[in-house]
Order: sequence, then structure tokens, then C-alpha cells
Amino acid sequence: MTVAATIESKLRAALAPTRLAVIDESDLHRGHAGWRPEGETHFRVEVVAESFAGLSRVARQRRVYELLAEELAGPVHALSLTARTPAEEAAAG
Repeated sequence: MTVAATIESKLRAALAPTRLAVIDESDLHRGHAGWRPEGETHFRVEVVAESFAGLSRVARQRRVYELLAEELAGPVHALSLTARTPAEEAAAG
């Protein structure tokens, strides 16, 4: 399974998101620290889940980082994260 697929699988199982995007942005970081030619080192994750309701931005990020601890300790060098509730997503347009 690819790193992106693993990230998606873990987040879907734990958060039941209404929207989830896992974007490999490794090519944008070519030559930077942590970059590898095979990619899957730098990701942008956008997750919308009702389970984030009542949690601060920091608490949401901590929850995702806990779920992805193994990936962040290994193949993933950087993770850009947006974590919203469905209501926040709707308001953002």
C-alpha cells in the first residue's frame, strides 16, 4: 500500500470524514530536506469531519498527528493539514 493510501485508510477509519483529500506534494519540494526521488515525503491533507466539532484547531491537528504517528516518524517528512467540521466547510464555501 502506498503512503498516501495508508494515510487515507487510517483517517477514513478513525474520523469517518465527509470529505478527505490526501495530496502528494513531494515534487514541489524536490531537493529540499526529506525529499526522496520516489516521492511520498510531503503531503497536504484536507479533512472534514463531524468528529472535529468542539475541538480547537490545535486539538484537531493533534488528533490527526496521533493517527498518523507511524507515517510521520518514517516516510513522511512534512504534512500540511486543514481540519474542519462540515459546518465550517460550508461556511468557507
